[in-house]
Amino acid sequence: MEQLKKARRSGIENLVRFAKELRVLSPREIYRRLEELGYRGQNQARRAVALMAYRHVRRIKRIYVDGVKREHLLPKSNTLLIGPTGCGKTFLVELLFQQILHLPTVIIDITTYSETGYVGQDPSTILTRLLHVADDNPMLAAIGIVCLDEFDKIASGQNNAVFAGAGTTKDVTGLGVQRELLKMLEASEVVVPLELTHSSFNDHVLMSTADVAFIAAGAFSGFQQVARRRAVGDSIGFGRTPLGSGSPDAVAVSYTPDEVEHVANFQAYGFLPELLARFSRFVPFQALDAATLTDILESNVVDRLTREFEEEGFELQVEHAVIQKIVAESLKRETGARGLQQVLTRHIENAAFESFAEASSGRVRVYLDGGAIKVEADVQGERSKDETSSEGRPEES
Repeated sequence: MEQLKKARRSGIENLVRFAKELRVLSPREIYRRLEELGYRGQNQARRAVALMAYRHVRRIKRIYVDGVKREHLLPKSNTLLIGPTGCGKTFLVELLFQQILHLPTVIIDITTYSETGYVGQDPSTILTRLLHVADDNPMLAAIGIVCLDEFDKIASGQNNAVFAGAGTTKDVTGLGVQRELLKMLEASEVVVPLELTHSSFNDHVLMSTADVAFIAAGAFSGFQQVARRRAVGDSIGFGRTPLGSGSPDAVAVSYTPDEVEHVANFQAYGFLPELLARFSRFVPFQALDAATLTDILESNVVDRLTREFEEEGFELQVEHAVIQKIVAESLKRETGARGLQQVLTRHIENAAFESFAEASSGRVRVYLDGGAIKVEADVQGERSKDETSSEGRPEES
């Protein structure tokens, strides 16, 4: 018992030390820092999440440094990010909480979980992952960030299966995971296993989620159709799309605040209303436009590839017409920023394969010819054996 008390005191001391060293950046400073690290677009969403992050850090400092009682402060803020694929939801979380604020942060693919681990992982191991990121310190993990990625995939609206003995059997439709998350997202004490296994005989620790901020993120494909159908009333006929709702197959869809702030829309989509009530802020993300995609491609992808080629002794030139074509293809495929690097890398990889560590210098030009992307490599000289890597050479006896 005495050893347990010592361990707890040590954990509290580490937490207080960590809280004192936490930097307090203003929401405006966080917003600018995200821009410096390469985040583009989503101005309103970025402002909302920056403010949420600032409040989280200030709340931690007031509780663990200033000694303010938790009941005198606003409760922790859980946030739901909703927007099309490739619009920067999880990238924002990675940059903000892992690289700027340096808080214990985990990004979880929620689709791998099921109710009490019946088929997939047990939802309680979500906090196990957070615990590992926090160097196995439960006190430090208790102020961290959990991002539930692909959150829309646990909606039960696509599966109406009814189980005998409802409420006592396992539910693998997603509704069971939602029920498991109810307590976790609330300020409660959760029994957390110390290892990521399915065994119930492993050691456990009791962890509070009163200060753990949860961020859920998902594309919510088809959500706009559900919201607009509710707004105008169900049309006569099966599968009929309400007038003005756009293509039901569209992927790069932008959501309005009105569409995402009605819990009834999420209930119709397949979510428990009490689960959505545990999120204090719904943040809509917009589909990235051509200007933002161009900025991302130039400042992130092209710049990094250019530096890579320079380190190999080459000059990489990517003409603006190529960038415009790649952006147009991305808009057509509705993949957002996710597919930008893939397209450009695919076209220049052959030149990189033939030139890297083989030639001493040269130029690689990516240009548009007849509407097709072409690559021209002008390499000079051959690297000496001393310059090339010794990797793969036979060892001397």
